Parts: sequence; C-alpha cells; structure tokens
Amino acid sequence: MAGKFTEPARIGAIVLAGLLPGLLIASPALAQTRAMPTADDYARAAKFLPQNANPLVDHAVERVSWLDDDRFWYRDHDANGDRFLVFDAKTGKAAPAFDHAALAQALTAAGKGGKPAKAGKLPVSGIKLLADGRVEVATTAGAFVCAGKACEAKLAKKQEPGVASPDGKKEAFVRDWNLWVRDLASGAETQLTSDGATDYGYATDNAGWKHSDNAILVWSPDSTKIATFQQDQRKVGEMVLVKTNVGTPVVERWKYPLAGDEHVAMIERVVIDVAAKKTVRLKMPADFHRSTCSDDIVCDNGWEDVQWAPDGRTLAFVSTDRGHKSAQLRVADVATGEVRDVYRETVVTQYQSNTALSSVAWRYLPESNEFIWYSQKSDWGHLYLHDLATGKEKRQITSGQWNVDGIERIDAQTRTLWFVGNGREPGNPYYKHLYKVSLDGGDVTPLTPEAADHAVALSPGGAWFVDAYSTTAQPTVTVLRSAADGATRQEIARADIARLQAIGWQPAEEFTVKARDGKTDLYGLMVKPANLDPAKKYPVIVYIYPGPQVGSASNYRFSTAFRDGQSLAQLGFAFVAIDGMGTPWRSKTFQDVSYANMADNTLPDQVAAVKQLGERYPWFDATRVGMWGHSGGGNATATAMFRYPETFKVGWAESGNHDNLNYEDDWAERYHGLLEKKDGGGSNYTGQDNASIAKNLQGKLMLVHGTMDDNVPPYMTLLVADALIKANKDFDLLMIPNARHGYGSGAAGLYVTRRRWDYFVKNLLGVEPPAQFELKVAE
Repeated sequence: MAGKFTEPARIGAIVLAGLLPGLLIASPALAQTRAMPTADDYARAAKFLPQNANPLVDHAVERVSWLDDDRFWYRDHDANGDRFLVFDAKTGKAAPAFDHAALAQALTAAGKGGKPAKAGKLPVSGIKLLADGRVEVATTAGAFVCAGKACEAKLAKKQEPGVASPDGKKEAFVRDWNLWVRDLASGAETQLTSDGATDYGYATDNAGWKHSDNAILVWSPDSTKIATFQQDQRKVGEMVLVKTNVGTPVVERWKYPLAGDEHVAMIERVVIDVAAKKTVRLKMPADFHRSTCSDDIVCDNGWEDVQWAPDGRTLAFVSTDRGHKSAQLRVADVATGEVRDVYRETVVTQYQSNTALSSVAWRYLPESNEFIWYSQKSDWGHLYLHDLATGKEKRQITSGQWNVDGIERIDAQTRTLWFVGNGREPGNPYYKHLYKVSLDGGDVTPLTPEAADHAVALSPGGAWFVDAYSTTAQPTVTVLRSAADGATRQEIARADIARLQAIGWQPAEEFTVKARDGKTDLYGLMVKPANLDPAKKYPVIVYIYPGPQVGSASNYRFSTAFRDGQSLAQLGFAFVAIDGMGTPWRSKTFQDVSYANMADNTLPDQVAAVKQLGERYPWFDATRVGMWGHSGGGNATATAMFRYPETFKVGWAESGNHDNLNYEDDWAERYHGLLEKKDGGGSNYTGQDNASIAKNLQGKLMLVHGTMDDNVPPYMTLLVADALIKANKDFDLLMIPNARHGYGSGAAGLYVTRRRWDYFVKNLLGVEPPAQFELKVAE
C-alpha cells in the first residue's frame, strides 16, 4: 500500500460523546479509533473506486460476443489501453477487429473540434462483420464502417429504435402508438397497424418503473410474422415528476400502476402478418402485464415468455396471473388465433421460471411434441420434460439439492441440453457452472471443473464455449473450451493484477455464518481494513440489498472494488456483504422467507452475522456498525435503523422504496402479495412501510434520493422524512436535482460517494473528514 494511516489517537470518552451524539457506543472501543483521515487518505481510497481500479487490471476478458459459429470479438486491455480483437476458434489466433488508429481518426473528424479520440480509448460498444468483409463498429458517437486502414461514419437518421428481423432485412418499431416496419436497405417504411391510440398502443414498452420507445415483440423465424400485443393503459394511474430548472418547470408524466390499484396494464396478444399487414388477435382474454422472469414482461434476452415454432405456424407463450402465483403455458394457431391451454403450475407464493429471475428456463419443442418446464416444486429449481399434447410430465431432466440457473442451448438432433447451474459442486453454492444432459435421461456432465464462478458464452453452432472463471481472490482466466466435453482448447487471456496490487489492493474474502435459525449456512464476503492491526478495533459497514430477486453479494467472482468496499477499507472500516434468507440461488424455502413480509429485508440474518463476526474476529467492532444500500437496499437500511437500533448506529439509505404500496404494481405484488383489505381497517401491507416505524430512530440516518427518479419515485423518501419530522427526530436529507434512480459515475455519483464516506467517517470513526474533498476519475 502506498503510505500508511497515522497512528490511532487516544480520545477521551467525554470528547467522543460530543462528537457522536445519540450513538450507543462503548468508550473503550471509541478510544481506539483512528486519527482524522487526511485528503491523502481520501485520494488513496478513490483509487479503488471501480472506475479507477478496473483499468488497473490487464487482460481481464470477462465477456465475449460471438460473430458466427467460429469467431468472436472481445476487448483486451493493458497499460497502453484497449484493443478490440477477433478470435478464430478454428485457428486459435486473434487479430485486430479493425484499424484502431483509423477509427480514432474518424471519430475525431466526426467530433467536429472536440478532444481527439485515442486509439487506446475507443468508445466501442459493438462489432458486426458485414457480408462484403468490412466491419461495422458501434460507438457512442454512432456507427462506423471500417475496411483496411480506413473507417467512415455511417450516416443514419434519427429514428425510432427497432427490432431487427432474423434475416436482417427489416426492423419493426413503434410510432404514434402503432407498429411499423422499416426496410433496412431502402429505408422505406410501412405501417402495419392503424387502430393504436394513446395509452392503447402496439408493442409499447412500459413497466411503470421503465418507460421507453423500444418495441416489445418477437419475429417469426422466417421473418414474415410478428408476435406482439396491444397494451391497454387507459385507466392506469400516472406518475408525475418535475425537473429543477429556471423558468417554467418541465413535467414528466407517464403511466405507472401502483400495488393495489384497481386498474393495471393489460396486454391483448396479437400476431401480425407483415406482407399482408393483417393482424390476428388471439382468442383469449387480455393478460396482465406480467412475466415469469422479472417485474417486467421483458427478460435479459427480450420477450422470452413468447416462443415461435420453427415453422412459424404456432406460437407458445406463458400467461401469468396478477399475483404471479400461476403460470399457464398456451399454444396459439397464428392463422386462426385459436389458443389451447397446455400446462399450468400454481404455487403458494410466486412462480418464477429461472432461479435468478433474469431469463426463462422453459422451452417450446413442437417438432418432438414436447416442452421443457422449469419448476421449484422439489424446493430446488429443476427442468422437467413434458408431453406437448397432454401436458403430462414425461421425466425429470435434472434433480438434486441444487439449482438450474438457465438454459444455454438445446441440440434437437442429439437431444442434448446445455445449462448453467449452481450449488451442485462442493464449496460455495453461488458459483455458476456449465453442464450438459440428455433429454432422454442420464447423468449430468460437468463442463467447467474449476472451483470458481464461471461466466460462459456458447457459440451459435454449439461446438465451442468461452469460459471466464474467477473467485473473489483469483483474477479472471478466460479459455476456449469444447462444448462436447469441456476440454480446454486454448487460453485466451489471464488477468494480471500487478498494477492493482502495487497501490495496496487486497482481495475480498469469502466467509460463512449461521442464519437467524442457527442452522442454515449464509455466505458473504468481506474486505478487511487496510493495514489491519489485530490488536485494534475497527468499525464495520454492512452493504445490503435484500432481494428477493438478487442479494447483497449475489456473485462471488473477481471484483476490483465491490461497490466502494475497497475504498472504505482504505479509510479504516471493515466492509461486509451478506446474502441473507429471502434471496435467490438457494432453495425455494430459503428465498420465500420474506414472502408477504417485505419488511424482513434479511435483517435478522444481518444482525446474526454481525454478532458472529464480532465473536470470530477481535478487531471486528460489532458495537460500531453502519449500513448502506441503494433502492431495495435503501429501504432495508432505513428499516435496520428503525427496527434494530441496538445493532445499526449509522445508516445511509439511497433511493429506497420505503413503502411498497407506493411502488409499481408488478414487483410489490409478486413478492408481498395482492392487496387485501382487513376488517377494521388496514391491509396486508400495513406495517411494511418505513414511515410507520420512523419514530424508533436512535442513530444517525441520511436519506438520499434523485428528484427525477422514475423507477422509485422520490416521494418514497419524502414520506419517511415527513414521518421523522412529525416524530421530532433529527435526520439528514440529500436530494440530488434531476438525478434518476442511479446517480451515475459522473459528478453527482462521485459527490454522493464522497458524502457517504464523510458520513461514516464522522459518525462511526468519530472524527471530521477532510473538508469538501473532490473525488475524480483517473484519466
């Protein structure tokens, strides 16, 4: 580490009591606090922010994008900057994807007088190989076409975002509430529907918390038909936000259904014949705007709950009820609109078609008259093969006390399925691995043997996969492997952290503790204080995200920073993140702990973990514990301060959904249940809000929110502020003008980070931070 902290100062209990009003902290622990962090200490801590620390890792290839069956592109990085390469799996060789100097020159020319672009810092987001051998490069400044040592800007009109057809010849888009199609060669546009109306449009993208101009649809494999919907939001309530500006305020207004509302968004399913401009409405009632994969109808890979038959004659889809308790698989005849119910699963809590709630793990296999269904009915997420005609189960494809995390590929000829799973191998159950299994029965074959977290990308043809594996302590190793047996064909890159270690970086450490029940193992990670002296006491900061769709740590792969954990360790804190009960990737029982009780927030487990870690490590000061979190973590932080003041003394709550009756309908109703009024007043949502318990505040609490947060509206935080005022409680409030849900890595984000450090330094270390230190991103 470059430099050391000054020795801890012995501060009298009387002085400390004055510095820390309202905090219940023992004097002996306080007497061993650090001297005031200096500006140099903050500058050193800033080096470990993700945007500063990540560039210090060389050759960390964590993601690749396949261009065809045998070639993929990726970004390599070292001290000289970035290189974009195309790797050929057949030859085992990599070559530059384009002339970097030529693209830098083209970007500079397109910038019209701005800073010259650098060949080692190109803002590339995508690469596509064109049929004539040229390369199209997508950048933040637009698309460029490169050939040899020349790159030219690709002129493009400002157009509505479209969804490209499988043959690449056209794209569908939304305009004025109707669906259109655009010929990509000529630019000619054709209107496909004409009865779309305000708030009753085709393919519209609005999940309440998300609202965009994107089109939500699925093309048929032969590019002749489109499956989509007409979304009815005419009776749905509105969300209103007002920008901060000089002059007449600018108002943003859009449809945002809340939990418990009488009217929510409904979708009327349709199939459109593009050439004939004919719309066929499926013969069924409107469905709720729901999915089996998330609190939106869009999953990681699009509208995955809709799947075409290879011949384009039928369409399979899943209808989900408003409370997510049932999932109904249906098949439609796209010519007639007739719909047949195939299979239905109903659960007590909520049904999801993937352990991670990111993608779907069911598949439509009409050619063999089968379908694959994902279920947690055994208490673990597994795959089952069903007869498509009768819906009856034919066999269980996977089994055991572990989870299928997602389907990667199915080979219909060999009836082989590749999938990602977690918890099957000894050790950390959160590590992801790739496996293959036969649809006709037999053992599961592991393809990624290393005890690590594996991020895989299979080639389109199925012969290869790229595997980037790591742990919290082991940097990423990226290899090309055979999809048949997992054999390593070639190492692509091995991350080098020498430059990171040179500035004092230390790996996060994995640990286990017992849950609230004293039996269940919980997993977490810790970044210990820099230059730890076991004879001293160090305050603790718990980072939290309570789920239920993700956890605080969630993955245990290599990270240079883990939020700002590395930075906080440099300032003298122990940083921990614990995946408590109520989060995914474990059993269904484990995840459902918080169902219908969102105020649980994994907090009993956080309290139990802090106590155990304090007993395990003499230097871990369980009497000086702070917590911070964002969104659901902001909600959980405030709840911790109100419900467990004996454990959590300082809280930093960002953008919290502090009352789920004031949040979008899908998320809250999925995890807390539909609104149920009770005799004598109240409902099943009574008491889950932080405003109702704000009067219990004892420690120091900062509430933070962006004033234009269109995910979690800022009124959430103001409801808590109002309750604290009425209870005559002191608290702190930071409203960020015009900021959305995330504050970004620019000035606002850096300001919030610095203020968060200041807050913990002052209220947990008990000393004044350097005045108005300015965090910066390294050039």
